Amino acid sequence: MRVSLLRRLATLATTLGLTSLGLLGAATTPAQAAISDCPAGYFCAWKTDNGTGAMFKTNTNKATLGTWDNTFQSVVNRTSKYACLHDDPNYSRTGGVTSWAPDPAGTEWGGSQRTVSSVSFVATERECWFPAYPEWYSSTTPQAAGFGDLNADRKADVLVRDKAGRLWFLRGDGTGQLVGSGGWNAMNALVRHGDFSGDGREDVIAREASTGKLWLYPGAGTGSLGARKLMGNGGWNAMSRIVAYGDLSGDGRSDVLAVEKATGKLWLYPGTGSGTLGARRLIGNGGWNAMNALVGAGDMNGDGRADLIVREASTGKLWLYPGRAGALGSRVLIGSGGWNVMDTFLGLGDVGSDGRADLVTITKSSYVGESCRGVGCQLVYQGRGNGTLGSRVETANDWFGLNGFF
Repeated sequence: MRVSLLRRLATLATTLGLTSLGLLGAATTPAQAAISDCPAGYFCAWKTDNGTGAMFKTNTNKATLGTWDNTFQSVVNRTSKYACLHDDPNYSRTGGVTSWAPDPAGTEWGGSQRTVSSVSFVATERECWFPAYPEWYSSTTPQAAGFGDLNADRKADVLVRDKAGRLWFLRGDGTGQLVGSGGWNAMNALVRHGDFSGDGREDVIAREASTGKLWLYPGAGTGSLGARKLMGNGGWNAMSRIVAYGDLSGDGRSDVLAVEKATGKLWLYPGTGSGTLGARRLIGNGGWNAMNALVGAGDMNGDGRADLIVREASTGKLWLYPGRAGALGSRVLIGSGGWNVMDTFLGLGDVGSDGRADLVTITKSSYVGESCRGVGCQLVYQGRGNGTLGSRVETANDWFGLNGFF
């Protein structure tokens, strides 16, 4: 991954509230006039470092550049997508790649090395160097399909949202499938697991940020999602955390837990099996705002009931709350500290194919591991079946530049 010095300067100028024209010393009248010649909706380049002279323009991918090969000195991106400038032809990522953010107004421009041989346009910056989704692998479990399995292949699945608001289904074999073409950034909470519609398939629940409505997206059994149904008319923005838990009430139906922002109380919303939620019940008197991560992790202690894993914000400790009939049992410490380096916790059921539920995490920038460090390391903690976790295993390092994992 390589970003040119002039591109870094342009980014710094934007951060400081300056114009890249002034920053790069290209604020003369001829340069400004030439830059403005780039039509809206196009990426443009010049062979001069002040944006004058003959102009290259395109709004479609160019595998080769002909006489413009290795000549770009000034560029502006007036498209709505990221422009990837490849040192090699045919969009190869073997050589250097420089990304330019979309700027439809054409107010930000700058320079690039004389090494560009192809140009491609992508929806997210990540895609200049990597696929739109990360790699995810999981083994076939010895048990029947169920918790954490959206397509009934007995492998733990993941849903990933990218920064363009698309939703990807990762089936566990390293491949991805687009299951939401856009609009998912309108949701400020996405949760699974459980069958809430009563059709035997795992579903997804999403909270709409602008309205506080709760929507049910029924699973199709293939990894894709059906037409959404209203699950909660409004007011769900009053909740700081929402967790699709599994069956806590003991009636064989999947339930939802939610933490109330104003009070720190924990509420149980029992599922009805028909795509709606029953009357809520208080199961935690207060203090739950002290927890900055909650995940319905499945049965971690081997008693046949779904459990809750939470992280304590002030200490970075990890706690297990065992499931009881309609309540949570006394918490048990399963991580003595250091868990604040994790950005996301995923309860995906059995990842390691030993019949026990595991915990998957994605790291923050402060993480330092054996073979991976920083943002986007994926770790698997194998469950031992008694409520404790085994040592971490670093399984991937490409879980960055995205907008949520579920």
